[in-house]
Amino acid sequence: MLSLIVISGRSGSGKSTALNVLEDMGYYCIDNLPVSLLAPLITRLSSALTIDKVAVSIDARNIADDLVLFPATITDFDSKIVETTVIFLDAASPTLVKRFSETRRKHPLSNKVTDLREALELESSLLDAISDLAALTIDTTSLTIHELRDEISTRVARQTHEFALLFLSFAYKRGVPVDADLVFDVRCLPNPHWKLDLRSLCGLDEPVQVFLNQQSEFVEMFTDVSEYLNKWLPRFEANNRSYLTVAIGCTGGQHRSVFMCQKLFDNYQSNFTNVQVRHRELSGPANPSEKNRV
Repeated sequence: MLSLIVISGRSGSGKSTALNVLEDMGYYCIDNLPVSLLAPLITRLSSALTIDKVAVSIDARNIADDLVLFPATITDFDSKIVETTVIFLDAASPTLVKRFSETRRKHPLSNKVTDLREALELESSLLDAISDLAALTIDTTSLTIHELRDEISTRVARQTHEFALLFLSFAYKRGVPVDADLVFDVRCLPNPHWKLDLRSLCGLDEPVQVFLNQQSEFVEMFTDVSEYLNKWLPRFEANNRSYLTVAIGCTGGQHRSVFMCQKLFDNYQSNFTNVQVRHRELSGPANPSEKNRV
């Protein structure tokens, strides 16, 4: 069977980095492939016994009318011959504007009458047909190049099409992750921030974990979230869902959401073979240097 990964997303979101990772992992990679050439390519590669993994980047540089044809194109592939996964990368518009400003690159859709922000909005609408089919959406707003490479490597390149479950902690003050499938708000729980001896610690530290485990509300919330996931995760998996991101948010993304994610991660490792945990606000500096940006 031929494994096809389609990488798409707005300009500046990290598509080239993702494609480079896949190439390093042994994928036959093509950047900026016209949609009209995708079907002929798959037909040719399906008969080439030496290639069983291919990754293509399809973005707004395509002819607009061709992008609309993308859903029908991949639907026509024989699922017994081609296994298709669509990955969509995106980032907050202000972040994309900043990346273009720092690198002094020109957006492919910008011109004398269309400025950068308008080009990004236009690009978003042009890619709707692809983003709607994405099995996995990755928000690269706060990711460095190295973090994005790790994300692609662990969640895409090395996956064997088993159900992949990610628990992601975040701070509401920095916004809800755009790649979250399920979001749970734990701001109603007792906050270790208000205990001076715990304020500088995080949910990975034992004193914080002991404190939260002693709170009946925290235990009750963990039980309720677990029961919900126990009921519905098998339904997602049975519906051919390859990836699911469960986001847990609190005010600062440091204590409650972090420990809740860790407990869920520990709890579900025995249920699924591909379970991961990531703490957005603990993963590195909010403003990495330009050389490390996606």
